[in-house]
Amino acid sequence: MGIPVGDESPRLGGPPLVNLTLIMLNIILFFLSILTPWLLAPGARSFYEVIWTLGFIPAYFLRGERLYTLLTSMFLHGNLVHLLGNMLYLYVFGDNVEVVMGRLRYIVFYIVSGLVASLIHTLYALMFDPSSLIVPAVGASGAISGVLGAYLVLFPWGRVRVVAFWGWIPMSLSLPAIVYIGFWFLYQLLMGLMIAAAGISAGVAFWAHIGGFIAGLLLAKLFADKRKLAMARYAYMYYY
Repeated sequence: MGIPVGDESPRLGGPPLVNLTLIMLNIILFFLSILTPWLLAPGARSFYEVIWTLGFIPAYFLRGERLYTLLTSMFLHGNLVHLLGNMLYLYVFGDNVEVVMGRLRYIVFYIVSGLVASLIHTLYALMFDPSSLIVPAVGASGAISGVLGAYLVLFPWGRVRVVAFWGWIPMSLSLPAIVYIGFWFLYQLLMGLMIAAAGISAGVAFWAHIGGFIAGLLLAKLFADKRKLAMARYAYMYYY
């Protein structure tokens, strides 16, 4: 499917301050969790203790405990690759969504998408994979999946710049957003259905991605500023 490196779009509004702040916050918290874990979780002596303390563990949530982890888990990542992958997707797709929604609505939308993702992950664990009820889930991917869903609704005519590889040879492609994001979602759905049917733990919260994405699809127009969306559509038409 390739790695997204940008989208081909006109400059919409000012700098996406919320999106950039989310990216910087995730990066800073990742390195703090490694270098100074006690600053994030008092008494923690290692990265893994931070994950167990601030990660989202469905079993606690079902007992009404540690509800704050619904939020804190969105800003932690399991490793550097996990972090960089999520931040790349947020950088590519989040800026225009923020411009159309406005800063306050965008941050609320982002958090709500992440919360829905955690709820769907919990429901999946209850129904198909009880062992994952006691495993901490971390990462911004649930919220970012919501951003992808919103991008698809708000900018279906947009195009995504992708780097794909033919063997070891990199190639630059420009794909319609509906194609790139559509294939991304189909992959998440296929993997989610496969692990559900097999009754196994994949180490990736595919159903959190699916839940966040569907939340983004349903909430995008509710959170979008109609005037800004109309301006964005006009700018896209002129751009192409």
